[in-house]
Amino acid sequence: MAKQFDPNSLQFFITLPAPCPYLDGLEERKIFTPLDPLSTPYINDYLTHSGFRRSQNVIYRPACEGCNACKSLRVLVRDFKAGKTFKRILSKNKHLKRTISEALATREQYKLLKEYLHTRHPKGGMNDMNFERYELMVEDCAYEAEIVEYRTADNQLIACAIIDRLSDGLSMVYSFFDPYMAKNGLGNFMVLDHIKRVQELGQDYLYLGYWVENSRKMKYKSRYRPFEILGEAGWQRYNKNKGK
Repeated sequence: MAKQFDPNSLQFFITLPAPCPYLDGLEERKIFTPLDPLSTPYINDYLTHSGFRRSQNVIYRPACEGCNACKSLRVLVRDFKAGKTFKRILSKNKHLKRTISEALATREQYKLLKEYLHTRHPKGGMNDMNFERYELMVEDCAYEAEIVEYRTADNQLIACAIIDRLSDGLSMVYSFFDPYMAKNGLGNFMVLDHIKRVQELGQDYLYLGYWVENSRKMKYKSRYRPFEILGEAGWQRYNKNKGK
């Protein structure tokens, strides 16, 4: 059974500066704390609402000097309505079967991940990940986590998502898919499918991690409107531009 925790007992650490992966010419730093498997659900829920993000057995948030471009983003699923573009993506993938299970790593998932990383992120820091590291990514501190698989009619695995269950919704920790089927919009489809899941659960939010307004890599997240971002005044609805 998970144990209660005192937020004041958490110890935080900060990383050394490193090149920012989203904005050229800048450096990033992160503040983080290790997760205790027994109290992970409480810490994860508490700190996610405070703008942190889980990665394996740590939870972190940006702490960059002179820059606060990274904003935590959550979709307001009760008000979300899919436009024409999203409806086409849902239609293209309506044949896929979704299965939800406890967070356990498989060789089949790992093979798909390696194909995804090799094709989509060949220079990324995860590209040399072995199976043991993938097991830690999926299973370590996964008390309230699940792995969601998407398969074709002939049982071919083509997409996966690692999800954290929160008190008010779901958090998409990491997702990957068959890079040779990218034209079907699998990445967007998984987000849309989890918006539907949160709606079915009667909850309020789908957490998509960090969004950087001027980053091309992060642009896709702002398409899921309406959404809120976390700022100095707390979570507030974003209304700068009209969405799709």
